Amino acid sequence: MELALIGFPGAGKSTLSRAVTEAVDPKVGTGARWGKAQVGVVKVPDPRVDQQVKLFRPQSVVQAELRLVDFPAWGEGLGKGAGITGELFSMLQRADALVHVVRGLGETTGEGGQMTPQRAAAEMDTELAFADLAILERRVQRLESGLKGAKPSERAQLLQEKQLFERVKAALEQDVPILRQEIDDAERKVLREFQFLTAKPLLVVVNVDERALGEGGLRVPDELANRPGQRAVAVCAKLEEELLAMSEAERAEFRKELGVPQNSRDVMIQAAYELLDMVTFLTVGPDEVRAWPIERNTVAVRAAGKVHSDIERGFIRAEVIHEKQLLECGSLVEARKRGLLRLEGKTYVVQDGDVINFLFNV
Repeated sequence: MELALIGFPGAGKSTLSRAVTEAVDPKVGTGARWGKAQVGVVKVPDPRVDQQVKLFRPQSVVQAELRLVDFPAWGEGLGKGAGITGELFSMLQRADALVHVVRGLGETTGEGGQMTPQRAAAEMDTELAFADLAILERRVQRLESGLKGAKPSERAQLLQEKQLFERVKAALEQDVPILRQEIDDAERKVLREFQFLTAKPLLVVVNVDERALGEGGLRVPDELANRPGQRAVAVCAKLEEELLAMSEAERAEFRKELGVPQNSRDVMIQAAYELLDMVTFLTVGPDEVRAWPIERNTVAVRAAGKVHSDIERGFIRAEVIHEKQLLECGSLVEARKRGLLRLEGKTYVVQDGDVINFLFNV
């Protein structure tokens, strides 16, 4: 799962990246200031994995991972008239979701006045829309050219696609991001190839200053909390970065005093999973216990492909048990004796917490 951190100068993206990835080296994240993206990896803590490790004592443990790609600030090589192009744009397109980091209320000053979180969110919406509109405009032009020399058998499809892109473009010009437009599944499949930025799930992270914690704590403005199709959370990245030098016990006590119950890492992970509607299944055994994040409503054969493409191609069936039932049984052998290890086919919808053993032909 990959998240792209974006924002305007002074938002605190790199500080947040260091805090979430628990990078104690202050040099980590500075690459984003020089026109380069900085990549950090977050191991997703999961008590269910820990419990299965105690049960199987495997040689290897693989937790789910969250990749954070910290991009240059808008105005430092991106946006503000400079455009979004090249490898940085391609990396943005590859991200599963965008994370827009904004400063808390009244903490930064932008051109022409105070840069409130609401204003920063609105300006970023505009920047992302500009990038998509440029792609849409070029696509419409290419389709128009293609229609001139198209065979009669090809015209209907080209015309239908042109009408789709014109409709999407018109709605985007009216400040409706592609994610919130009324588009059916077949149309979204056509659009998915272009990886439009406003079609990606968006998480707004309000980075609250330490001085504001005693004045109401971590708070998300109502205008951001209630944006359709998006999520918003509040963190104090600077506090979390400073807490890295403390022990776990000291961190917990400090957070309690300040009224900050969760660390930024857990807040970000939870928000990302909810935003992307992800669940986790497990594979277990003496060799390895591993967590596999997948989209909700993924069927068994597709989940098998997450493990290995050969398993998906040769899928026979899946042996499934929920992790809580497996813990109660104490072993897969006992679970099989009790009849709790179910056999499921290709169309079984994998549930959060399922432990699965895939049977397949080579």
